[in-house]
Order: sequence, then structure tokens, then C-alpha cells
Amino acid sequence: MPASFHPAGCEIFSPGSDASCFYVVKFGCVRVYRLLADGRRQISAFHLPGEVFGFEADSRHHFFAEAVGATSTLSMRVSATADLSATLLPLALRGLVRAQEHLLVLGRQNAPERVAAFLLDMFERQGGLERFELPMSRTDIADYLGLSLETVSRVFTRLRGQGIMRLVSLRTVEIVKMQALLVMCE
Repeated sequence: MPASFHPAGCEIFSPGSDASCFYVVKFGCVRVYRLLADGRRQISAFHLPGEVFGFEADSRHHFFAEAVGATSTLSMRVSATADLSATLLPLALRGLVRAQEHLLVLGRQNAPERVAAFLLDMFERQGGLERFELPMSRTDIADYLGLSLETVSRVFTRLRGQGIMRLVSLRTVEIVKMQALLVMCE
């Protein structure tokens, strides 16, 4: 399992590249995205430390994967003869559930609900601590939630104004009123 360091913005794989490996994030954050025909970017997933990405149904990647900031990954080659089903199936299913939940957020929630769901997801994935990091930019968050940068910024401002969250720094969030955030997602 060779480890690789990726500086911010470094491509890990691209559409059409060989998909004989999957990856584990050691530190940092990876965004997986596709460029749409009109040039816009749709981020389908963010992967945080300990999470696995790069699974494909065939031998080629269909999306881009890129380091959000300084990131380290381990690549694991998938052998045709190795039976990794007991290991890989739970990881793949966890990714599928996360993707399905993301589709529900995009398809059925308004902008404040989407941002609230995103913050709760980041909170849970980073250990459930009231204070956590958002390693991605507001533009990344907008591209993930199918919103404009301005809308994401307005919702953050509104959540801060309502005392639901606090921005400790540009990328450090503190959830002050968890119940209010949960109610927004219902």
C-alpha cells in the first residue's frame, strides 16, 4: 500500500484513467466531481480521513478526484484473484448510502436545509464534536449542494445571525444550537 502526498488541487485520477486501485484518505480531504457540458462543476462527494474512494463498476474512472488541501492517500490495488468482498462490500455500501442521502438533499431540500444537512454530515463524519473543520471552500460547498456561492454565504450568515452556528475561523465551525440545525433538516 504505497502512500502518496497530494498538494492542494492535485489530481488523483480523472475520467478514463485506470481504475485498478481504490484509495484511503490518510489526512486531508478529497473532492470527487464531474465537469458538466456547460463547464460547471458538480461535486458528488468529499472524502475525509479514514474514508475510501475510487470504486468503479468497470476498469476506468468516470469522475475526477482531486486533493482539496494537502492530502495523503494510500492506494490499494485490486487483484482479480483476491477475494476482498468481506472488506470492500461494507465500504462500498457505506459510500452508496452517503450518495443516496446526498441525492435526497439535492432533490428535496431548499438552500437552508441543504446547508444544514451538509453541516450535520460534516459534524458526524468528524467525530461528532461541536467544533469541526470544513476543509473545503465555500465554492466547493456550493458545487456540492447545487447552490451558488452567494446563496451558501447568505445561509451561513443567517445561521450565524440566528445563533445556530459560529465561525471560529474561516474554516472552523462550532454548532451552538444542534436541535435547531436538526429541525432544519426534517
